Amino acid sequence: MKFNYMRIQGRELSYVTQYPKGIFGMCWRMIYDGVMNEEDAEIFREIDRWFVENLPEPPMCRTGNQRVITFFKTATTEEMLKHIEPAMALLDKYSHPYDVVYTNFVGNIVYEDEFQVAVQLD
Repeated sequence: MKFNYMRIQGRELSYVTQYPKGIFGMCWRMIYDGVMNEEDAEIFREIDRWFVENLPEPPMCRTGNQRVITFFKTATTEEMLKHIEPAMALLDKYSHPYDVVYTNFVGNIVYEDEFQVAVQLD
């Protein structure tokens, strides 16, 4: 079966969305909480910089207070997956549980570009 969307998410809920945190939220939280050592935190900051420079941020995600989550499009994200795998390795290193979710049903899409969709949560 072919899936159109993919999301890497944790098992803890985001305070804002009340939906499982995405990979960036999980990694930033481990940095803020002092879980990651400085070398690993810098690895993640480099990953984050690459995404900021190469992936458009949906306008509704910039404020941080809307109930919106994003999914990668599986058809166009091979390059991005190569860049996100080191972040997944950091989650593994620190035994932080996460799930990789593949789906064709994301809900109400409020933003779309070549690589991702943003979905408004109910």
